[in-house]
Amino acid sequence: MLVGYFSYDIIRLIEKIPDKCKNDINIPDIRLMRPKTLIIYDNFKKKIFFIQNIFKDQRISNYKLEYQKIKNNLNDFIHFGNINLPSNFHKVHKKIKIKSNISKSKFKNIVLEGKKYIKKGDIFQVVLSQRFQASIDKPPLEIYNTLRVLNPSPFMFYFNYKDFQILGSSPEILVRLLNDKITIRPIAGTRPRGKNKLQDKKLISELLKDPKELAEHLMLLDLGRNDVGKAAKIGSVKVTEKFKIEKYSHVMHIVSNVVGKLNKKFSPFETFLSGFPAGTVSGAPKIRAMEIIDELESSKRKLYAGGIGYFTGNQEFDTCIALRTALIKDKKIYVQSGAGIVADSNPEKEYNETVNKAKALLKAIN
Repeated sequence: MLVGYFSYDIIRLIEKIPDKCKNDINIPDIRLMRPKTLIIYDNFKKKIFFIQNIFKDQRISNYKLEYQKIKNNLNDFIHFGNINLPSNFHKVHKKIKIKSNISKSKFKNIVLEGKKYIKKGDIFQVVLSQRFQASIDKPPLEIYNTLRVLNPSPFMFYFNYKDFQILGSSPEILVRLLNDKITIRPIAGTRPRGKNKLQDKKLISELLKDPKELAEHLMLLDLGRNDVGKAAKIGSVKVTEKFKIEKYSHVMHIVSNVVGKLNKKFSPFETFLSGFPAGTVSGAPKIRAMEIIDELESSKRKLYAGGIGYFTGNQEFDTCIALRTALIKDKKIYVQSGAGIVADSNPEKEYNETVNKAKALLKAIN
């Protein structure tokens, strides 16, 4: 098994995309781990699985001794739950100041620039983002534990790479391959959550009647179909859910689901790249949209809009888009969020959408 992340910027290894943005967060473009010990909790069966891998390239001289080591590790794990671990979490934290890498007025200006490209016919949509950052004194794991409560999502993750940490609660599949079935689940169309059920209902009705949001979602659904079709058998691509509403702690989204039967001539990694990066974080057509992103955004995205997940030994994988995701490095935390810009986008609303999408993580920090 391999588990880890792919930054958005690996697209430059695949397509001829400009490389003008500054690299002000210095992390590897790809970091994958091959874990020797795995502890897997099955949420549905309420069971814990303990897996100890022995790799082909390991040189084992005494198999009985190796087997005994595995038994000892398992025994340690069984008794681990009975240990009262001291907490090193801080009890009091300073209120932190959050700043963006772009002013509100500048963000609204790049939205207008994006709309000019749409009017010229270069693109139909482009996703533009801003990156929030703050100095922190909280342990990263404490922020992650807070996030689990504030914004539970289909994909929850925490990686401690020693020199930096990644944590997040992504709502969106990037590409999944399971039982020879490829899945892409585009999310596009957003509203903030209401204060009560009545407000939620009103906002859902408003969202599903908004021609701008519906047109944007349909365009990205078509792009999702196209991406699945790159690695699927001809005639096997289907839309199994269309324009469904999914609610999260601070926002709600329009969601659709696209599946296809794997064409076996494609490897798992080729299948993954068929949908990378997601159209919901780049735009349409993808390559021209990414060229415009490189022109209008000031910094490399790195983790934001990339992929996080795992690849198994039996040729399957599950990955999510790096959304609602934080990077912590050198006692600074970075959170990035974007909005899909189309012909009739309102710059003020698009700015507010980026703020609403980042709210759960920013709240966890504070």
